[in-house]
Amino acid sequence: MTQTLTFGLVGNPLTHSLSPLMHNAAFSKLKIRARYKLFPLEEKNLQAFLAGLSKRNIRGLNITIPYKEKILRFIPGAKNSAVTSIGAANTLLVDKSGKFKFFNTDYLGFLRHIAFLRLKPRRAAIIGAGGAARAVCFALGRKKVSEVNIYDIDNFRSLSLMKIFNHIFPHTKFKAVGNIDELGLSAKDLLVNASSVGMRPEDPLLIDKRMLHPGLFIYDLIYNPCETKLLKLAEDSGIPHANGLGMLLYQGVESFNIWLRPRKAPVDAMQSALEKACVNKARPRKVRAL
Repeated sequence: MTQTLTFGLVGNPLTHSLSPLMHNAAFSKLKIRARYKLFPLEEKNLQAFLAGLSKRNIRGLNITIPYKEKILRFIPGAKNSAVTSIGAANTLLVDKSGKFKFFNTDYLGFLRHIAFLRLKPRRAAIIGAGGAARAVCFALGRKKVSEVNIYDIDNFRSLSLMKIFNHIFPHTKFKAVGNIDELGLSAKDLLVNASSVGMRPEDPLLIDKRMLHPGLFIYDLIYNPCETKLLKLAEDSGIPHANGLGMLLYQGVESFNIWLRPRKAPVDAMQSALEKACVNKARPRKVRAL
């Protein structure tokens, strides 16, 4: 009998993740003997866990908060050019010889979703400067937007992104700002929340209603809850908006295709599983496959 393959998500915490629903629906649709599991790990246990992947027949992983950047610093493995430029990985392939190959499908997921939404941003603002923000900056640089303002409570992180991406994309002006007001939303057509602020009910609302305008699209990478305080503000203000469910879908599709090439991810089945899980009564715009 063919051995069941294992894939999964590494991070901490993971209680919010919908990735198992999406990937297990894909395995079921294609009748692949595989399962996708959550692996909540403390940093002290991460290296030992990764060292034993082959023995446990784990062929691939997704990586999330807080390890997208850290994993590249202490785990050896081949990196594709996007990972090197972004400085963060969200996908790991364990090849047949047991060697690691790192990829970043976050930026691809973001690009595919904003293409579906028909967004053509020229001036963007980002809240957060972690691994997800790095992927968004890379994607916006690829889109040749004219400027990107970045705010993070840790100014060193936003300054680091500014330096990195101004070097990679000289046609885009990346700027680190010291507070929310300096994001200059009145002159922006896209605001991306790439921070974890909004995942918990007690989290503050970082944006004031007076900062919004009809020409601004609000994109919150958070997908659980399906409607954050930021997206509720956008909804109530008549501002176009989307949560991160589309980015989750498309980065998952890209990860699946890396792990199981030449098999192709069943996008419709993965999308359906995600949408069934997103049950908020006042959820933002639905995710649709391209």
